[in-house]
Amino acid sequence: MAAPTDTRSRIQDIAITGRSKKRTTGIVGLNLLLDGGFPEGALIMIYGTPVAGLDLAAYQFWKAEGGEEGTYFMNDGDVEVGMIDAADLHPEMYLQQMAGGRIVVDSLSAIVLKYGIDGALKFLRLSREEMKKRGANLMFIVFTGIHSPMEMTRLMRAADVVIEFRNNVQQAEIERTLAVQKIKDAAAPQRLLPFIITEKGIEASTTSRVV
Repeated sequence: MAAPTDTRSRIQDIAITGRSKKRTTGIVGLNLLLDGGFPEGALIMIYGTPVAGLDLAAYQFWKAEGGEEGTYFMNDGDVEVGMIDAADLHPEMYLQQMAGGRIVVDSLSAIVLKYGIDGALKFLRLSREEMKKRGANLMFIVFTGIHSPMEMTRLMRAADVVIEFRNNVQQAEIERTLAVQKIKDAAAPQRLLPFIITEKGIEASTTSRVV
């Protein structure tokens, strides 16, 4: 995978008086939609099909501008330079190797399949404590079509931010959009965010569309 970057994204981690500090998502349009980025300490669930752009979004979050250290746990795909090969690592062992403010688990679906939904939820509970303590963020990927509706519901309830990646075929074109389904203690944007996948990664529109 080529290292995707959003060259237009210049939104850095900024403190807003009276509000939680935000950490850039790595995608300029998503930063704008979320009023600056992800709240520090939040668990972020991104979900969709394997071709919806989840891996690119996770990579861009991990490698977002600013030089901040992060950790990428790869357990069901090709391990690239800088990533941790977590294929044979018990999820509770992830905690000992988390470094920096940007943690990615690719994918939580693999953990659910190997250790069960209760094992995955226990990992998320432990991770939440760690993220809150350090002011870091953990993003985890969930693939649609392989989990039961109840499992998906429980994973969404465990997350602070839930973002769906959609890809629909319209006539002869593929239409891709993001939908922020949940933000804990805040109203989720009632708009879809169009995006395209380029050789540099995900490029999201700086305007959104009413759902």
